[in-house]
Order: sequence, then C-alpha cells, then structure tokens
Amino acid sequence: MLASMTGFADRVRIKRTEETERLGLAGREGQVFGHTTPSVTEVAVVGAPSEDYAVNVHFDELDEGFWFAENLVELVDHAAGTVISFEGQDTEWVRLPNGEWQEKSSLTK
Repeated sequence: MLASMTGFADRVRIKRTEETERLGLAGREGQVFGHTTPSVTEVAVVGAPSEDYAVNVHFDELDEGFWFAENLVELVDHAAGTVISFEGQDTEWVRLPNGEWQEKSSLTK
C-alpha cells in the first residue's frame, strides 16, 4: 500500500464528484479522524477506493463523519495547534504546522 497523504487530525476538503455532490459533501472541509481497511471493518465508503483503504472525515457542522476513498480527500493543512490528550495521562500533544506532534507535559509545577 502507498503511504497515506493524510494523517490523524489533518484538515481536508472533499473533492467534487457526482457521488459527493449527491450526498452534499462536495467541497466540505473536515478533520481526519482515522483510517481503515474496508474489507475488514465493512464500513460504507464514499467513492471507489483503488486500494483496500479508506479515510474517515468528520464534519463539525454536520456532527457526523463519513468514510471516503482517499482519492476524494485533499489536504488543506495539518491543523496546527490541535491538542490531544488521554484521560488519566499528564501529557498532551500539540500538532505542529509540519504535521508532526509535539509532546508536552500538562502538569503545572
């Protein structure tokens, strides 16, 4: 499989096709929430994946996510400033403009 063009938390835009237009998703921007292998997870995928791979994009304004063939998803940016943390952990990660994550302690000393 080729390397993914998008990563977790990237901001992306959905390309215009007959199917994305019909679903009202063409041109919308959202955030990547994950990737999957459709043959294993049996998710419904918008578009026709060239490989057994799909990208989940969440749209805040719809409060919903959809699985897309990767060729329908174009990178807008890496959502610099996005912060993630895990319950029970004293560390958080901040997204950098280059797409990397910087770890920082959230403990105040």
